[in-house]
Amino acid sequence: MLNTSDIGKVFPSVTAAVEKGRLRFFAKAIGENNPIYTDEAAAKDAGYESLPMPPTFFFSLKMDVPNPFENYEKVGASLAKILHANQAFVYHQSVVAGDSLTFESHIADIYDKKAGALEFLVEKTKVSNQRGQHVADMTTTLVVRN
Repeated sequence: MLNTSDIGKVFPSVTAAVEKGRLRFFAKAIGENNPIYTDEAAAKDAGYESLPMPPTFFFSLKMDVPNPFENYEKVGASLAKILHANQAFVYHQSVVAGDSLTFESHIADIYDKKAGALEFLVEKTKVSNQRGQHVADMTTTLVVRN
């Protein structure tokens, strides 16, 4: 069971490098056929310093840690009972290969529905680059089935 006293809890920050190979792989995996995501010359012709990061790659990169569900388990969300309900992004500026991103997350809300049969954990994440610039915000909503 989740505890509303965990609202506001800050998780340890995560830092990850944005790598060209992974960007190309992700673009192909999601069916993105715009050459700016796979061809560095096309990206530079479009005004980017390198390959731009596809918008939803933030979520994948944030999960690139040894135990991506550890924080949720520490607040009572068993991996066996978690469903990913929603993901939202607000973009402030482009991210390109070679950038290093830091993800700072906290629990923004915990609530339940159906008399506690479903609990919702809302996590907000601020994403900054290696220059300390705020590049994006992410909101992740998880459902915990009880």
